Amino acid sequence: MNSGRKAASGRIRIIGGSLRNSRLDVPDLPGLRPTADRVRETLFNWLAPVIDGARCLDLCAGTGALGIEALSRGAASVQFVERDTRAAQALRDNLARLKAANGEVAALDAAQFLRGAPRVQDLVFLDPPFALELWPVLTLQLEQGGWLAAQAWIYVESPRATVPAVPPNWQLYREGHAGEVRFALYRRALPLS
Repeated sequence: MNSGRKAASGRIRIIGGSLRNSRLDVPDLPGLRPTADRVRETLFNWLAPVIDGARCLDLCAGTGALGIEALSRGAASVQFVERDTRAAQALRDNLARLKAANGEVAALDAAQFLRGAPRVQDLVFLDPPFALELWPVLTLQLEQGGWLAAQAWIYVESPRATVPAVPPNWQLYREGHAGEVRFALYRRALPLS
């Protein structure tokens, strides 16, 4: 689940694709920090050439806005991972209401999930709770655990002043800032042997 400011319970909207203008119910949970519309719009403009048919993993999914946006824009599937059972249930409810059958929710801690049997992903959304500083652990598990396609895309969200360490074969493609948040898109290259 994302962390930072507390989001008021309510709704956020999907901004593009087949589910455009659909609303996602947002539970009133401490630390839930949905990715802002403006950031999602920028990110999915960057991803427009590669999102159609992509296999996606939304780690620390929170509201699931990133993964649902991906489904709306043509992703083949999204695996959502959210450790908070209330947020995971809200995500399941939103997927059912939107009839998004190609989304699956696991109510698990992200590190625990990544210790399971890997399914190769084309795109990963990594937006962990900022206070837990999980980037080094999760990026290493993604890289070494067999989760990433040869040229996978990895989206990383962090505090504005923090540039998380990522594996050396992840090449920065684009980055931006919105308020107190840094967002970056990396492209994986095969590691040097």
